[in-house]
Amino acid sequence: MSDVPKYFMYFPGNYRWSSAFINMLGRTPYGGTDISELHKVGRQLQGKRADDDEAWFNAFIPVADEVRQRGEAFEASGHPVSAAAFYLRACHYYQMGERFRTPKDQRALDAYRTGVECFHKFAELGDYKIEIVEVPFEGGSLPGYFVPAQNAKSERTPCVVFFDGLDVTKEIQFVLGVPDLIKRGISVLVMDGPGTGEAIRFRGLHLRHDYEAAGGACIDYLETREDVDSKKIGVVAISLGGYYAPRCAAMEPRFAACVAWGAIWDYHAVWKRRIEASFNASMSVPGHHITWILGVDTVEEALEKLEPFRLDGVVQNMKCPFLVTHGADDEQVPLKDAQALFDAIGSADKTIRVFDGEEGGAQHCQRDYLTYGTATMWSWFEDKLVHGR
Repeated sequence: MSDVPKYFMYFPGNYRWSSAFINMLGRTPYGGTDISELHKVGRQLQGKRADDDEAWFNAFIPVADEVRQRGEAFEASGHPVSAAAFYLRACHYYQMGERFRTPKDQRALDAYRTGVECFHKFAELGDYKIEIVEVPFEGGSLPGYFVPAQNAKSERTPCVVFFDGLDVTKEIQFVLGVPDLIKRGISVLVMDGPGTGEAIRFRGLHLRHDYEAAGGACIDYLETREDVDSKKIGVVAISLGGYYAPRCAAMEPRFAACVAWGAIWDYHAVWKRRIEASFNASMSVPGHHITWILGVDTVEEALEKLEPFRLDGVVQNMKCPFLVTHGADDEQVPLKDAQALFDAIGSADKTIRVFDGEEGGAQHCQRDYLTYGTATMWSWFEDKLVHGR
């Protein structure tokens, strides 16, 4: 077994597509995929070029349609439990199929919107009490889902604000472990922040460096709820969210705990390296994705807008408990960035957890062992927000 690679590549030599498939396979325990459905997509993509994102889209959408139609059939026959599971997976396939298609033409936006509608059907028919919410934000609002705690020990529960990353969405975040987090007596506010999900596709809210504006808006909203303990609000964000969450917790003192799910230290430097390499690097999205989410036309303009996306001089102000998780073999963001972030954090209570190849979870954001990564982070939140230790 020593010659067997530790990290499975569904498309050998194609990092972007393989990482997307590993992400989806890892979400199966949370209802995100079925191996038969996903392999049906994979068979269509065998032998395609790594940059053929039209082929990617055209492979996913028919399977998403098929899964959605099965959900509709189960719903029509009076079987909401069966229908909910198919709607959730259909949503996942629509959004993962759409993610590489930029600029976002009408076909992409239609697929994405159908995916959101499928999630809403899942929320309606499933056994989770998912509220579709709007968080007031700068004269408009940010879309999100409030998922109340299970096994709550009091009427007012701790809550975690869950932001996405560069290319994740609030619907995909749900199948990144939310069902396990709420079992611990912690509610979750799952958000599309500026630059992601519905916020950019349908509301024109581009990525911005001062993410504490969105973080503070979420706390303002949660403080209005009678079922949330406003003194026990944590924040977590994944991938590029390793910039969002520490920035929020450092600049917004009302956060009581913070998890960076994958570290970011200097995001400008990350993209500078990628651009200088003509995007010949391990990336989860096409290179032009960065111009779209920033609302600019060129990579030169993108680099200019990324100048303030640095955490040095910011996270030294953090006071709340902090955890950063990182994979030792992360090909997108080097481990040294996680160490730099950890060293700079001002909190007295801080932890760095590095997952290695032998135990699993060594790839970007523990995509190769998702359940181990989430169990580690959610146990930490349970200790800090529920048990106060």
